[in-house]
Amino acid sequence: MGAMAILRLALIFTSISLLAGSSPSPSPELQIVTAERRIDLNSHIVKVFLTLKVENIGESPASEVLLAFSPTEADRLAVVKAATVAGKKKKKSYFPLDVKPTDLADGPNGTKYYLIHLLKPLGKGEAISLEVLYMLTHSLEPFPAEISQSESQLVYYRDSAKILSPYSIKQQATFIKTPTSRVESFTRVVPTDRANTELRYGPYEEQPPYSYSPVIVHFENNNAFAVVEELVREIEISHWGSIQVTEHYKLVHAGARHKGVFSRVEYQSKPSHSGVSSFKHLLAELPPRVHSVYYRDNIGNISSSRLRTNFKKSELLIEPRYPLFGGWKSTFVIGYGVPLEDFLFEAADGTRYLNYSFGCPLAETVVEKLTVKVVLPEGSKNPSAVVPFPVEQRAERKYSYLDVVGRTVVVLEKANVVPEHNSPFQVYYQFSPVYMLAEPLMLTSVFFLFFMACVTYLHLDLSISKIKQT
Repeated sequence: MGAMAILRLALIFTSISLLAGSSPSPSPELQIVTAERRIDLNSHIVKVFLTLKVENIGESPASEVLLAFSPTEADRLAVVKAATVAGKKKKKSYFPLDVKPTDLADGPNGTKYYLIHLLKPLGKGEAISLEVLYMLTHSLEPFPAEISQSESQLVYYRDSAKILSPYSIKQQATFIKTPTSRVESFTRVVPTDRANTELRYGPYEEQPPYSYSPVIVHFENNNAFAVVEELVREIEISHWGSIQVTEHYKLVHAGARHKGVFSRVEYQSKPSHSGVSSFKHLLAELPPRVHSVYYRDNIGNISSSRLRTNFKKSELLIEPRYPLFGGWKSTFVIGYGVPLEDFLFEAADGTRYLNYSFGCPLAETVVEKLTVKVVLPEGSKNPSAVVPFPVEQRAERKYSYLDVVGRTVVVLEKANVVPEHNSPFQVYYQFSPVYMLAEPLMLTSVFFLFFMACVTYLHLDLSISKIKQT
């Protein structure tokens, strides 16, 4: 019995030491006084707004605050932003903060962390208000997984009623907003309340670190689950006055798969009941002053599109050849030109740079893989890209008409792209105006040589013997 007791004690101490070694070391001198989380489920992109009031209850200043995410959330995170709030009500001021993933050891159950860097250290007894926004993709699971043309789409959303945090939370509440009032079921964690399209979990008081209460919400969501599996945007710069943009899309409806036979008669005669989860048009927001716009697929040009332009933006309403139901795909190309002077500038040192939008122009769309290719003019040197978020960068070479040494292509790649990534990025390069004369001189030389060859040929006498004239 003594040996068994010793063995049990050894196992207990080993487990305690493993837990201590696997958990990170967040500052125990911080606590969250109040926390409010609002989850917006109106789209297939889940938007979470988190308001925190953090207090330093320790002796030493704190300059960082940790955010905790479950492994599933961490894999689906597309955007994490934070800002500090100063003032009250209409006089509020927001100051963006730097947020980056940390290399801390995994916490309980594989918890992942992001680190918020404060503008100035938080002293003893001081408190700060933080606003956090993060977005999740592929977090709504269709159930049932297959529906007919006349059925509505129901989805599952899984989360926790209590906010996952490495700090203790004195008071917290979570609000979940659904698109409609049709909620089939939801997990109850006392206290829980529901009013129309909103679920409220809490308030919960004096919660210890890493509190977690799983909940599932089963509700109706017939919004377009538009997912671009792959998007390749090619931006070709010409110093002769224009920038040509070509975008290749591989689009899929990522909602509940369609089952049965599609009836176009029923779809058109009962638009409010038939195919409510499908979508037959998409809106692309393009830059102002676009020209030479086209929209085509593998068959040819598609005329069912409308373009509206003004001095602020251009909107292209595109309509595929057929409505997209769950699991259906479409491949198409959008192309347009924009004036060079609107997006290409020259710095004081003579360096030229392109200032353009990075993300996908289609509204409320998730892009699983985005590739942006910036084709620089022939003769460009020392290219470099500045992007406000992490991307993969590499360089390629492209040959076009009349190119001799080829054009440098700056390639930027990013996965899991959402509309929040529609931010300007810059590509810097050096270019000598002498290279603009290369192609005109080449064409002039070719025509001159051809003309000289013709003149020489006409003046040549290739006959074997001369004909005598009598």
